[in-house]
Amino acid sequence: MTATLERVDVRRAAPAKGRSRARARNRFTVLAFMAPALIGFILFFGYPLIATVIFSFTKYDLINPPEFVGLKNYTFMWGDKLFWQSIQNTMWFVVVLTIARTVFALGVASVIARLKSGVGLIRTLCYLPSLAPPVAATLVFFMVLRPNGGPVDGLLDMIGVQSPLWFSDPSWAKPGVTAIMMWVCGDLMIIMLAAILDVPQDQYEAAEIDGAGPIRRWWHITLPTISPVLLFGVVNSVILALQLFTQAVVAGSAATGSADPTGSTKNLGFPQNSLLTFPTFLYQTGFRYFDMGYAAAMATVLFVISFAVTIVLVNKMRKNSTAEEGGPGA
Repeated sequence: MTATLERVDVRRAAPAKGRSRARARNRFTVLAFMAPALIGFILFFGYPLIATVIFSFTKYDLINPPEFVGLKNYTFMWGDKLFWQSIQNTMWFVVVLTIARTVFALGVASVIARLKSGVGLIRTLCYLPSLAPPVAATLVFFMVLRPNGGPVDGLLDMIGVQSPLWFSDPSWAKPGVTAIMMWVCGDLMIIMLAAILDVPQDQYEAAEIDGAGPIRRWWHITLPTISPVLLFGVVNSVILALQLFTQAVVAGSAATGSADPTGSTKNLGFPQNSLLTFPTFLYQTGFRYFDMGYAAAMATVLFVISFAVTIVLVNKMRKNSTAEEGGPGA
């Protein structure tokens, strides 16, 4: 009887070993296919991130060896007026640009979705600006909004309205950059258009039979259905606003006319630091003043803020999805 039990145990153990070897081979195969992405992630994201955090605790000018200074770079931030000015400008873009870009993309997508003819041409025309390089798009917009000679200035003069100075006026510089970012939001518009077209038509038909008008159908059917896509647009716009750099630098450089032959502007944040975003101030600190330790500390702060905002918004997206599916927490 004992021998029989032992034979049965041996027979059961053999398939178990075979399954474990198969799982190990599968894991090795998966890791082999993922190796290029993992190596790239480690080399181009993981290592720079760790190095940035380490340099944030040092005094480093790219020439002399780093000197450990502890938390001095972080404590210095609290008394740096330009640091808080850049934070204020960036938060303005986070709020205003996120709302304007998301609402504008949603509005354009909703209009295109209701068109009966010429949809392909209009969709292409709305998407094309997003393919333009950021520098070229900013310069085109600067020429269009240029005071004393620009097309918009001429149209406003025809109706007796004085054109603002746009990128030369601290009150209008940030709205001007926001207008640029709205003009090039074709990628987000296409995503929202796909989501709107994916809404089941039977829901619209049932609502129409119940007497709901176009506005009520859009508000009670379209918006709730595409809410995950809207939240994605908000997350994308927030990250874009936190990393806003090229448009602010090019617009200020073109407005002040102080760029050197290489295209590098000598007056970042023009006019009156109204376009001094957090990434712009970081670049100025690290590559103009060569205070790389302080710049690394600011980059670490920017990463933490971006990561925290993304986590909050993604958790919100998951809760909304769970509530719509009727799962726990609904």
